Amino acid sequence: MQEGKVLPAAQINRDLLRSILETPRWFWPVVSILGLVVLAATITIGIMINTGLGITGLNYKVVWGFFITNFVFWIGISHAGVMLSAILRLAKAEWRRPATRAAEVLTIFSLMTAMIMPIIHTGRPWRILYWAFPYDFARGIWPNIRPPLVWDPSAILTYLTSSTLFVLIALVPDFAVLRDRTTGWPKIVYTMLAMGWEGNPRQWKLQIIAGVLLSALILPVFVSVHSIVSWDFGMAVAIKSWHSTVFAPYFVVGAVHSGVSAVVFAMILLRWAYGWQDYIRHEHIDALGRLLIVVATGWFYFLVMEIIFGIYGLEGDELAVRALQFLPGEYGVAYNVWMIVFVGITYFLPVILWLPKAWRRNLWIMSAACISVNVGMWLERYLLFVPGQANKQFLTFTWNDYLPRWPEALIVAATFAFVSMLMLLFSRVFPLVPLYDIKEGDILRTEMQIGRRKLTATFRED
Repeated sequence: MQEGKVLPAAQINRDLLRSILETPRWFWPVVSILGLVVLAATITIGIMINTGLGITGLNYKVVWGFFITNFVFWIGISHAGVMLSAILRLAKAEWRRPATRAAEVLTIFSLMTAMIMPIIHTGRPWRILYWAFPYDFARGIWPNIRPPLVWDPSAILTYLTSSTLFVLIALVPDFAVLRDRTTGWPKIVYTMLAMGWEGNPRQWKLQIIAGVLLSALILPVFVSVHSIVSWDFGMAVAIKSWHSTVFAPYFVVGAVHSGVSAVVFAMILLRWAYGWQDYIRHEHIDALGRLLIVVATGWFYFLVMEIIFGIYGLEGDELAVRALQFLPGEYGVAYNVWMIVFVGITYFLPVILWLPKAWRRNLWIMSAACISVNVGMWLERYLLFVPGQANKQFLTFTWNDYLPRWPEALIVAATFAFVSMLMLLFSRVFPLVPLYDIKEGDILRTEMQIGRRKLTATFRED
């Protein structure tokens, strides 16, 4: 580890602030294209609100489709911030440093995107008021406050608030650097955001303590958010095939799997786009690849347990869903083929690519593996939710299928464009690689003589 050379502070400031102080030629064309995709989806949402959910593939049986699948997917992506920043900060993993800011920011934007999906899914956004605030507003109808759907706003807003505080506290020293290197109205804004930061020992001590405390306090929220999302399904009375006690850890580990993979791919893109080869190095991608092998194996274990638990109970609902998922049939939708594809591209293909060290350090191979994981994790949520609602059981008049239509596909695609656009706009205003963290890592770096060789190590005062 720590294969890079120690860089002077002036060069670190110059390199990592270049994306803010200078605008690359490709920046605004890319942002414009992403913005057009988001605009097209916004118009589609307006048409859907005016016309109704009939323009989608949702029907009286399969009421949760692409939108709720996408909601759970983005909640999962948001877990990367806590995994890479909070947990690895407490574990004092040195290789976390270049990835923390991108992971934290991706967490915020993913949560914002996820919160939009249930609102779109309602088809009548104003009705979300009765979901978030279950009170009879003179309508004569009392919403049910017992389902876990009511828990989602509390959990997600708590997670979003704590993640935003986490990012802001870590940004304060970098705001001060930007304050000293800008003029005009940007200097006024950065001065306000820096909150009088001077870099004296007392301020550094308070900033470090606040970071460690937030890292510890955010961990229960990290676990609870996706557990509560899993209970949206596990505690749903109507769909018996979702009644699985393993859903909570299964969802949490799957969220870490997809979230860390997304951060790795984002880091590779940032390294290429902004020329940050001295800061996002092969050693960091290598370490994240080894972490992903462990996370992926844990996720695969819970996947197998979820399937075995469903079959072991010998309940008709569960057996019907497993038959639909794994056996070839005449139902018109080849769920068994998609299951094979999903398991292959989510676990076996990426783990094979991550095992050799040379492949983990090949950025093209790592990019392909991380994209494969996230395509597979999106499919996983889809194949977990839709077959259970299709109700392929003894009484054929209750059967139904779900075929998504173009408005759903466009809106889902636009969420990826939306998050990408927000990440790029953030990088234009704030540093995506934490300056103070890189400098701290260089200060703590030292060398040790082991036998005939000198190896890089980290000095710790504790």
